[in-house]
This record gives sequence, structure tokens and C-alpha cells, in this order.
Amino acid sequence: MITDTEIKVKGLQILVQHLGGVEAERFIALIQREPFDYTRWRQEQDMDEALSLEEISHKAMSLKNMAAL
Repeated sequence: MITDTEIKVKGLQILVQHLGGVEAERFIALIQREPFDYTRWRQEQDMDEALSLEEISHKAMSLKNMAAL
């Protein structure tokens, strides 16, 4: 088992690698600003497994459009 500090460092490294430094900081700021229940989100994702690819795409586009507001 790795320590909490190691998890934070590895997580930040992955974010920076995939998003870049500025976008990684934006992601962290977004997560800290918005209440987020990981367990509930994960359960909702499991329910979405029954959706077709088209339904998932439509749902993703709706979420993207809502975030742009």
C-alpha cells in the first residue's frame, strides 16, 4: 500500500501528463469548488453500462453543453 502523499504525487503527475500544468490546476480547482460524491457518481456510472453507445454519446454532449453555460 502506498502512502497518501505518494497517491497525491502520482495523481498530479498523471493530470499534468494528460492535461498540462494549467489545465491540471483548473481540474483541481473545479473539484475543490463543487461538492462531489464519488460513491454516488460511481453507482450512476454502473447504471449507465446498459446504455447504447449512441445514448452515452448523447448524454456526454448534454453534459458538455450544460458545462458551457
